[in-house]
Amino acid sequence: MYGSGGSNQPIIVLKEGTERSKDKEAQFNNIAAAKAVADSVRSTLGPKGMDKMLVDSVGDVTVTNDGVTILKEIDVQHPAAKMVVEVAKTQDAECGDGTTTAVVLAGELLKQSETLIDQNIHPTVITNGFKLAAEKAVEILNKIAVSSDDDKLLKEVAGTAMTGKSIGGEGEHLSELIVKAARAVQVDGKVDTANIKIEKKTGGNISETYMVEGLVIDKQRVHPRMPKVVNKAKIALLTTPLENKKPEVSAEISISDPTYMQSFLNEEEATLKAMVDKIASAGANVVFCQKGVDDLVQHYLAKAGILCFRRLKESDMVALSKATGGNLVGEIMEIKSSDLGVAAKVEEKEVGTESMCFVTGCKNPKAVSIVIRGGTEHVIAEVERAMEDAIRVVGVAIEDGKVVAGAGAPEIEVELRLAEYASTIGGREQLAIEAFAKAMEIIPWTIAENAGIDSIDAIIKLKTAHDKTKKRGIYFGLDLDTGEAVDMLKLKVVEPLRVKVQAINSAAEVANMVLRIDDVIASRRAPPMNPMADPNMGGPGMSGIGGMM
Repeated sequence: MYGSGGSNQPIIVLKEGTERSKDKEAQFNNIAAAKAVADSVRSTLGPKGMDKMLVDSVGDVTVTNDGVTILKEIDVQHPAAKMVVEVAKTQDAECGDGTTTAVVLAGELLKQSETLIDQNIHPTVITNGFKLAAEKAVEILNKIAVSSDDDKLLKEVAGTAMTGKSIGGEGEHLSELIVKAARAVQVDGKVDTANIKIEKKTGGNISETYMVEGLVIDKQRVHPRMPKVVNKAKIALLTTPLENKKPEVSAEISISDPTYMQSFLNEEEATLKAMVDKIASAGANVVFCQKGVDDLVQHYLAKAGILCFRRLKESDMVALSKATGGNLVGEIMEIKSSDLGVAAKVEEKEVGTESMCFVTGCKNPKAVSIVIRGGTEHVIAEVERAMEDAIRVVGVAIEDGKVVAGAGAPEIEVELRLAEYASTIGGREQLAIEAFAKAMEIIPWTIAENAGIDSIDAIIKLKTAHDKTKKRGIYFGLDLDTGEAVDMLKLKVVEPLRVKVQAINSAAEVANMVLRIDDVIASRRAPPMNPMADPNMGGPGMSGIGGMM
């Protein structure tokens, strides 16, 4: 970048090759990138949204219409686009659902702001208007929310969250399991969804998915002579291998006399037996080991009638510790009876063609597992994503105790009330609030579009239904089978209030952040050693939405 002094001598400020865009050019570039991200997931919104097939660099296939999964898989390059992807991640972390809604809304807010920028309205005025509108929108949503204290309504919340996902028409069955699981782990009005463990097993069909009051671990016993069932289980949780330790550095042992060889082997064997003796003397009859278990240790454990499972995930070990009250032990010779966890029963059961471990009657009953069945891995993976979203939203609905009607009902209500509010503000902020109100229309518009319904007709019908004179008008959303405006509470389409509030706040925040950027200075990257391997050099690895500028 060059400047000029009084002597017409060029002043070099930025190094050569640096790209820079300023003012409207920078704003429109950033807006275009953000809209591209929103457009990439827009077709998945709503119960009749389409799926995306994502193929990664090693050829693994994911088929989903889950917004955050799609955006995590897409290799986004443009910095403004990355900011919009963060919206989806935040929405997922806070609520577990509504990721596509948040991203589409952010894209539409930026699209509406383009017109305002063209009219020479300063971005600061727009961001102020958007901030006021977001605060008012949250206030409106709180007014139209209804209480969600009964299980019937919670099942409807779960069902709505899973609508449009590939769950093979088993929404009713899965919703029942989800509410049951959420209630089982509820403590003082809070639902720790980390206590609901999901395990998948290919085979059967989705209707065979079931819940276990306890933990299910996808492992089988290490030795066939071990007992399959242990009642009144005393459980040792080991994070260290049940094997002879190998030296930290390379070592070589030279044995000159063959008789020493046998004593060396005997010593190794004695060390392994001492481990098992220590476990048995602590009173354990079940062992879960995070690492490997030596063949000889397996033999001694089987001989002592101790059931053992090995190579568990760290998350499974932590879950077992919470459920059974046992301590994770890192040094076998230090184990004491007070470190052992307790469960009524630990057993190995057949699930399909494979075995799994079931730990039931735990010391802490706030631990449940759901075993998902399905015909293929892709089906099970999508059911898992749907159930995880639904578990989170049911937890949110229990915690907040408030829900709103779905299918575009809250968005249309917010749009109409914001339009009224805008006229009370006046000034240029009024235009920004009106633009925010107009942007809310994108959600019912897209839902209708994805269902093959005329979007203009759908919006007109919804606005007519939301007439202030109709008391229940605020609950009217779009019935995607008939294209008519219908009372969504009667149609059992409900969503947690927090999902909508978070989506609006996140979308407004990212739109404001993008709008306040008036200068993008991008340093040129150093060329890679192999240009064909760099996605930005146009080689075979090219991916992502948009370049830098």
